[in-house]
Amino acid sequence: MRQALRGLTTRGRSFLAAAVAAALSATILGEKDLLRVAILLAVLPLLAAAYVGRSRYKLACTRSLEPQRVPVGASSRVVLRLQNLSRLPTGTLLLEDRLPYALGSRPRVVLERLGAYRASSVAYTVRADVRGRYEVGPLVVRLTDPFGLCELSRSFPSTDRLTVIPEVAALPTIRLAGEYTGTGESRARSVAVHGEDDAATREYRYGDDLRRVHWKSTARTGELMVRREEQPWESRATVVLDTRAGAHRGEGPTASFEWAVSAAASVAVHLRQAGYKLRLVTGSGVDAEALEAGADGLLLDRLAEARPEQRTDLARLVDQIRQRSDGGLVIALLGNLSTAEAELLAGLRGSGSTCVAFLLDSTTWLTLPPQARAEADRQHSAAALALMRTGWRVIGVEHGTKLAALWPRAGRGSQGFAWRAALAETVAGGMR
Repeated sequence: MRQALRGLTTRGRSFLAAAVAAALSATILGEKDLLRVAILLAVLPLLAAAYVGRSRYKLACTRSLEPQRVPVGASSRVVLRLQNLSRLPTGTLLLEDRLPYALGSRPRVVLERLGAYRASSVAYTVRADVRGRYEVGPLVVRLTDPFGLCELSRSFPSTDRLTVIPEVAALPTIRLAGEYTGTGESRARSVAVHGEDDAATREYRYGDDLRRVHWKSTARTGELMVRREEQPWESRATVVLDTRAGAHRGEGPTASFEWAVSAAASVAVHLRQAGYKLRLVTGSGVDAEALEAGADGLLLDRLAEARPEQRTDLARLVDQIRQRSDGGLVIALLGNLSTAEAELLAGLRGSGSTCVAFLLDSTTWLTLPPQARAEADRQHSAAALALMRTGWRVIGVEHGTKLAALWPRAGRGSQGFAWRAALAETVAGGMR
């Protein structure tokens, strides 16, 4: 009962205040009728508190998100199903689902009555313009009397998670034939072939079937060798996202970092649809693989949580990639680079990979004075030239450029020599 009295609404407290004022006036004036009015005003909120406080409803709630993963700017439908598990019908229920600020205002729905052992469903939509993972809930149910004099809250602890993934752009189909085995259309085998009967072998391991022993290789090497399982031809690709906060400019959904994240998601989905086994590596320590069908969602979930990091550097990123690199195609989404940082990325070419860089000139996301703009352009050109000297294919990105328009240049290979010469002249002219 004490909890119910604490749940009196402003209306209920006003009734009690009016009852006290009427009782005092009736006592001073000697009006018995006014005293009866005072008693009525006092009894109504007390009865309402008793009604709400003694209601022992057993409610069950389930929530479903349709869908649970949406791109930036899309909407998701949230369906709440409330079930009354008790024999008593409920009074008026006010439902309020708690939402983070990025998903909009909290929805409020009124259920006038829910019968015994009956269920009812309500739905609302949410929309996020900022990618991320958001918790939806918990649901708060407010119990109130028909007059709105008393209100108590019940909260369900369960929550659900909505994932807002980066925008994925459709990319044209191009040939990404690499200069080395294991990339693009080359479809090189993942293991070497040895022996006269083209049997790929390896050392014997405890538990191997003895019927797989390859005796010719055993005699040649002096160690027990067994045949490998047949390995399919496969194409591998690594998508690299530069998460250095100092390499990007702008804020919010229009920042250069958001362009890079969206581009990484678009490239990853496009290559997965082309049959690539994909690996995603970011400067913040993410290292995820999509090897099986339907694993695209894992990569998109990781990109949904990507954030610029202050404490990260390219040297650590290069080491992380090389630790598990086995060749293939490397596509990097890079922010501003210095010449020294560009030379660090040359280490990825040593693993037999074909490397393509989308080099963002993130200073174009800002408005700079002419002198600062000329200096930023010179540094960007020098970094691009340093990358191309180490064998990278470099594609420059400026503010407002669409990835779909740039993507065909990723497969041109040697057609970038004219741009190399132009960049060399530009850099040489700037150093004079």
